[in-house]
Amino acid sequence: MADISLSSIRRIMKKAGIDRASKEAVEALRDIAEKYVLEISKLALQLAGHAKRKTVSKEDILMAVKIQHGK
Repeated sequence: MADISLSSIRRIMKKAGIDRASKEAVEALRDIAEKYVLEISKLALQLAGHAKRKTVSKEDILMAVKIQHGK
């Protein structure tokens, strides 16, 4: 079962200017978003662990995004 609701994805798509999208398009974007969030979260957890912390910080998330995007 998906963790992000389709209605949440539709709202985000509307903010981007998409007024109409097929259910399959919304589902595809949801799946991609969930995979991305999972990958960033896992990397952020590794960064926190490397710093000998159990709590993931905002900086861990931002660093994980930078690493993921090679910046």
